[in-house]
Amino acid sequence: MVRAGRTGINFGAGFTGGFAYVLDLERNFVDRYNHELIDISRIHPEAMQSNVQHLEALLERHVAETASVWAGEIVNDLRIFLPKFWVVKPKAASIDSLVDSLRRAA
Repeated sequence: MVRAGRTGINFGAGFTGGFAYVLDLERNFVDRYNHELIDISRIHPEAMQSNVQHLEALLERHVAETASVWAGEIVNDLRIFLPKFWVVKPKAASIDSLVDSLRRAA
């Protein structure tokens, strides 16, 4: 899941599996997510190449299916937008195991 717009308060309250990418242009997501149930971390391209590739593929698919201008801008300038994305996961899950599961399913 990619969220490239504002989120509501208590984001992730019902989040039980998988992970999401949240674009935080206003730099206020840390005040809007459910701190008890989910963990967030910034994408570090050098250490999280699998996440970068997955995010890019999700965005490209969205552009192909919807012709979204906004998603197209993000894809075209992904290196600029990457530092503004959070990876969101349930506290009980490891991001590496989630990425591995994603690879096996593909």
